[in-house]
Amino acid sequence: MTANDGQPYLSCEAVLVLLRAIAESCRNLADDPDCDLHTAGAAIDIEADALESRAIAATQEGS
Repeated sequence: MTANDGQPYLSCEAVLVLLRAIAESCRNLADDPDCDLHTAGAAIDIEADALESRAIAATQEGS
C-alpha cells in the first residue's frame, strides 16, 4: 500500500508477520551446522532487496 505522499508502507500486522518469519528463519539456520549469522544476514538482505524492488515498482505503477 502507499501513503498519501506515494511512499510504500507496511501495516503493523505485516511487520509482525515479517519479524516472525525472520525469527523462524534464524531458528532454522541455527540447527544447520553449515550456516551461521552471516548466512542469516545474507538471506535477510536478499529478501529486503526483493521487497524494496517490489515496493518501488508498485509506487511507480501509480505515477
